Amino acid sequence: MTAAVKRSSIFAKAALAALIVTAAAAVFWQTPAVSAEDAVVIPPPAMDEKATAGTERAVFAGGCFWGVQGVFQHVKGVTSAVSGYAGGDKDTAVYEMVGTSRTGHAESVEITYEPSKVTYGQLLQVYFSVAHNPTQLNYQGPDSGTQYRSTIFAENDAQKKIAESYIAQLGKAKVFPKPIVTTLETGKSFYPAEDYHQDFLTLNPTYPYIVYNDLPKVENLKRLFPNLYSEKPVLVLAANKS
Repeated sequence: MTAAVKRSSIFAKAALAALIVTAAAAVFWQTPAVSAEDAVVIPPPAMDEKATAGTERAVFAGGCFWGVQGVFQHVKGVTSAVSGYAGGDKDTAVYEMVGTSRTGHAESVEITYEPSKVTYGQLLQVYFSVAHNPTQLNYQGPDSGTQYRSTIFAENDAQKKIAESYIAQLGKAKVFPKPIVTTLETGKSFYPAEDYHQDFLTLNPTYPYIVYNDLPKVENLKRLFPNLYSEKPVLVLAANKS
């Protein structure tokens, strides 16, 4: 059974659990964040880009894109966070095909940000600390397959150097109980995912998958990075309508 099919079975169970989860979600926001993956307190990167004007782009993969997108939509200085696919060809950038683990794609998030407000290094710190677990090889939480790998798609040499330096820094500091397995890929295009995947966390806060795996990530962002946290998310579908 593919990971895509497994996750589809979770969707089917969601309807039966809706009433229970709605109540649970209300309680969740009043209790400490507990999820399949705990956040890890890590130091900021020793190497980072300069805070400059304009916007830049970063692409991260770290398991199901619902949670990764949901986290970065709440980061100050991020103007857009789009769920999609990176690592494979345009023709195979389709959810059902990506779910076979045969396309080379990873579920990814394209982040457009303002370096004057949040730097690439700060985005990496959030990525490694709360957005996903960088010690899990080809899976994240309940999802398995190469499409859920931990990967940084560096846009240029500067991003590649910053990411390499930070991975080495975190490895030397031994802040994680296991080795970091995050890979770096360059020269790969990003393809936006289907509309029904965009803003999924915000639009479906009572889905069991979201409640257990992803809402705690947003709460951990707020708790560990209060200066970076924005209460109002930057939504894709709202931007498309404007």
